[in-house]
Amino acid sequence: MDKIKIFDTTLRDGEQAAGASLNAQEKLEIARQLEKLGVDIIEAGFPITSPGDFEAVKLIAQEVRTPVICGLARAIPADIDRAWEALKEAAHPRIHVFISSSEIHMVHQIKKSREEVMELARTMVARAKSYTDDIEFSPMDASRSDPEFLYKLLEAVIDAGATTLNIPDTVGYAIPSEFGELIKGIRQNVPNINKAVISVHCHDDLGMGTANSLAAVKNGARQVECTLNGIGERAGNAALEEVVMALRTRSDFFNFETGINTQEIYRSSRLVSALTGFAIQPNKAVVGENAFRHQSGIHQDGVIKMAKTFEIMDPKEVGIQASSLVLGKLSGRHAFKQHLTELGFDLNEEDFDRAFKAFKDLADKKKDVTDRDIEALVAEELRTTVELYHLDRIQVTSGDRGIPTAAVRLTTPNGGAAEDAALGSGPVDAVYKAINRIVNVPNKLTEFSVKSVTAGIDALGEVLIRIESDGVTYTGRGSDTDIIVASAKAYMNALNRLLRVKNAS
Repeated sequence: MDKIKIFDTTLRDGEQAAGASLNAQEKLEIARQLEKLGVDIIEAGFPITSPGDFEAVKLIAQEVRTPVICGLARAIPADIDRAWEALKEAAHPRIHVFISSSEIHMVHQIKKSREEVMELARTMVARAKSYTDDIEFSPMDASRSDPEFLYKLLEAVIDAGATTLNIPDTVGYAIPSEFGELIKGIRQNVPNINKAVISVHCHDDLGMGTANSLAAVKNGARQVECTLNGIGERAGNAALEEVVMALRTRSDFFNFETGINTQEIYRSSRLVSALTGFAIQPNKAVVGENAFRHQSGIHQDGVIKMAKTFEIMDPKEVGIQASSLVLGKLSGRHAFKQHLTELGFDLNEEDFDRAFKAFKDLADKKKDVTDRDIEALVAEELRTTVELYHLDRIQVTSGDRGIPTAAVRLTTPNGGAAEDAALGSGPVDAVYKAINRIVNVPNKLTEFSVKSVTAGIDALGEVLIRIESDGVTYTGRGSDTDIIVASAKAYMNALNRLLRVKNAS
């Protein structure tokens, strides 16, 4: 079978999702997981956009050696030069040059004629080629472009040195049949197309990102650009897990394979969710909480008799254990460590010790500890490894007759401790005000949400918040059986992210 290259843009287009915010170390952590996952190309960022993005791309280029590391650049000399500066230490660098090609973009956004776009595309691809042989070119909004102009533009950039041609459905406008025809038309009408790989980058505004990508594959595309969990601008991108598992599950129809280690899909998905703060909807294909759960009696009966009656994929193929081992307070270190391995966690000794202690504390509060409890617990413990301030203790008084009051104690960056108390409109408000009196960093709470990690009165509660400071959004997550404590942990998580950024600038 021919191979389809998987180009992951979680760290570039994925991070453009409203509310997403990743620092360089978090991006590196995701990039290392993408390497384990087996993606062919990692689009690590857009280096010209900010010093932070430049440093993240440079760090990933230095540290992640197996995949191609790609940086995005507009068809502007400074963009291309900056991209190369970030990528030059990569084992396999790629510069990705783009310019708009649709009439609506050329007239209303970049205000350039077809001739100007053609010349810029040709000369900027040639400039990028002077740095590296691996050049990708994207005509932005290709799905709404005049096909005849598109053919000429693609022919010109191949002659200038482009080795991958990415055809974006930038605004998610295409329908699978017409997008497939566009790819077929490019194969038939671009004379030198045999010198380049055709790629596609499909957005999900009409819910057809994955379908359009697969239609393109059937018509000659050999690279698919996608993101974990489908995150990205507006409604997001084609989801990596959907594209990969569709090609694998329906290999009888597509007759293609990828280099993806599918057993790392679930772990990769959960890591991106934890670091971006974007929860995965329960009915999300492949990685959603309900993707391999059966409630209907008829379905349950069929699965018990033969799993394939109602499961077209083996959950173990994507890294989900088919049966859940229930742990409790009598479980030892060995059982806990083995189960962490089964869930895809590879912790060093220090992190494991902290996670095991937290597990024992939780097991004293809950009769049964589920996989989802453990995932939330480990994510919580890993978040504490980069804290400047740490929540040491909290005391809250609340009720329908009294004034909500909170007293908190934080450990400080110098190893000391600070205490304060505050009144609020509710217990969480009082806690946040008390924390603010100690940390004293101006910010605005823009989002607060609570969900139960598992069912039952003793369930872990998980809190997601977003705060804003100087126009930048920071996400925080916290979990605990006490929802007020979970809220405080989430706030501390967001504040520590904010403080690390301010200290680095």
